[in-house]
Amino acid sequence: MALVKDINCRAAVRLIGDYLEDALSWRERRRLEHHLANCEACSTYLEQMRATLVLTGRVEPEDVSPEALTALLDVFDQYQRDRDSDTPTS
Repeated sequence: MALVKDINCRAAVRLIGDYLEDALSWRERRRLEHHLANCEACSTYLEQMRATLVLTGRVEPEDVSPEALTALLDVFDQYQRDRDSDTPTS
């Protein structure tokens, strides 16, 4: 049986949303679950995300105004740019 390739906490956190939405491949799910079984911090983060979803409910696309959607996308784009600029290059 092949060993599960380890992922780090940063990768695990990036996968949590897709994990909760059941949008991961079986391989990604297995890797994340292996990490979660061995990482208390990421397991806690997962439980916090689950609690947040329970408390806030579900937002459907039609629940978001066009203005709010534009603002959210702008924030996400800025986050991506900031994250990309923090990535060291070889």
